Amino acid sequence: MYGQHVLITGGNKGIGLETTRMFLHAGYRVSIVARDFSGVKVQDNCEHIVFDLRQTGKIRTLISGMAPVNILVNNAGMMNTVGYDTYPDNLKNDLLKVNLEAPVELMNCVAEGMKVNGGGRIVNVASIAGHIGHPDIWYGISKAGLINATKSYAKELGKYGILINSVAPAIVETEMKNCIPESRQKAFLGNVYSGRFAQPEEVAKVIFWLGTESPEYVNGHCIDINNGAFPR
Repeated sequence: MYGQHVLITGGNKGIGLETTRMFLHAGYRVSIVARDFSGVKVQDNCEHIVFDLRQTGKIRTLISGMAPVNILVNNAGMMNTVGYDTYPDNLKNDLLKVNLEAPVELMNCVAEGMKVNGGGRIVNVASIAGHIGHPDIWYGISKAGLINATKSYAKELGKYGILINSVAPAIVETEMKNCIPESRQKAFLGNVYSGRFAQPEEVAKVIFWLGTESPEYVNGHCIDINNGAFPR
């Protein structure tokens, strides 16, 4: 635990911030990556790295300039409120870079050091949208792709002691919830057992477990966190 380095993208707010707090409280060294830290309450005792994940071609340089990463949490993501038939190319391209291409490139880069060090853990934050679809058509596609990438990379890297899993939350009480139409929010509340949305710390607890204590045989999985919105 002591000295292990955790990299969390989007670790400055929402699920990412709660995940940051948990790792810091447990004594890990944490670096958080975000495009903008202004006006955001972040933790003082961790490294803050300003970086735009849309610049996927610079990710290798980013990783090479920091200490070896023992645990990667691919949490950063974006969502748009645009109809499927009016989706501008620039929004689609930005979303796919942040939600899918950047996590894949980060896995490529940190896996090199993890192989040398005898293992590591990666947790990808997907979404229920990757299972059931979403009004933001490219958001759903990107999260489905991230779930598939989780399984593919676990198959490729498991022999090196690298555990790669993902979580698929339903609606969580974060800023991103504001992008979801009120009618869709009400429909979710009508399906969940507890009649409420998830809290960020509930998702963070699962991420922390996957990043630290989950058994080796939990590898290549996607853990649903939806309280009955999509029972399987």
